[in-house]
Amino acid sequence: MWWAAAVPLLPLALPMAVRTRRTALRLAPAAGTCEGVAGVEFAGEPFRLLLLGESTVAGVGASCLDFALAGRLALALSTRLQRPVVWRAAGENGITASEACERLLPLVAGQDYDLVALVFGVNDTTHFSSSQRWLGALEKLIEHFRGRGARVVCTAVPPLQHFTALPWLLRQLLGWRGALLDRQLGALAMAQGAGYCGVSLEMQPQFLAIDGYHPSALGYQVWGEHLAEWLVQPFGGHGSL
Repeated sequence: MWWAAAVPLLPLALPMAVRTRRTALRLAPAAGTCEGVAGVEFAGEPFRLLLLGESTVAGVGASCLDFALAGRLALALSTRLQRPVVWRAAGENGITASEACERLLPLVAGQDYDLVALVFGVNDTTHFSSSQRWLGALEKLIEHFRGRGARVVCTAVPPLQHFTALPWLLRQLLGWRGALLDRQLGALAMAQGAGYCGVSLEMQPQFLAIDGYHPSALGYQVWGEHLAEWLVQPFGGHGSL
């Protein structure tokens, strides 16, 4: 259905996509180390957290990873769990889920975690990844980490229809396609015994960085708090932490 609607609009959409790609403001990944500890003031066994994914895991839009999704989620979890959270962010700008299986998974495959958050969807949407490729890669990642005893949660595909860096027509087309991938993601997570955290927050302009494409520091903070709150709910993603 998406292609049936999109093909007649391609003569308009493709020049827009080329121009946007050429003129878009490009922000660097967040500075600093890809590992950290939140909640050092708490006693107890550290909770081990891994975020694996695309540019948001790399912290694009934030000054450092402490103020990106990894650091914000770790801090929010440590407060709620009342224990230290040792976190690692394995992210790459522009990567798809299938590419992550090849390039990111080997970096963390031999380590054990209590929770693994898979953060994908924007690049698979804009790269027009097939459903087979999209779901196959996610299934491989879920199976690997669950096989090592981790709880796995998939975050929703971000709402591209709100990305102000994109012209209106591209926002609508990519937002629709992203929603299709998101529905597939939710169904796969349920089938594979993983959690799925959907988007239930109203999108606001201040949640975006100056590039109009990535989260701002405030956006990361709100996202991390929302995800942490969902994770500790009694039935959030197949039981609380």
